[in-house]
Amino acid sequence: MDWQLAPELHKRVEKLTKALEFSHIDPKRVMVFQSYGSKSRARARIWSLPRIWQKALKVKPHYCLEVLSEKFDDLSRENQDKILIHELLHIPKTFSGALLSHRGRKRRIDNRVVERLFSKLEKKV
Repeated sequence: MDWQLAPELHKRVEKLTKALEFSHIDPKRVMVFQSYGSKSRARARIWSLPRIWQKALKVKPHYCLEVLSEKFDDLSRENQDKILIHELLHIPKTFSGALLSHRGRKRRIDNRVVERLFSKLEKKV
């Protein structure tokens, strides 16, 4: 597998966080990568930096958002944005380095939530 920084996708993540008012997300600490050669069925995934590593490395929380090029690149821009929104929803309001599951106590991450946020995004454009 190969990972490469994706500056164009990072700009889109910055725009999404601003437009959707995800003020808890610091886009400077969300690194976006494109990966090549994965056997995963996923189109994208988000990686966290657990607290113990934050302490060991003396760094603030960071996240890596990975898009799997073979499954992501050929999608429409609309579907790509929905996938990016979905992955950003996994970042908790505390921006602590933890990740939220799909079925959290206070917030679910599912297609209905993503569609609602995407509609909000379309109205702003």
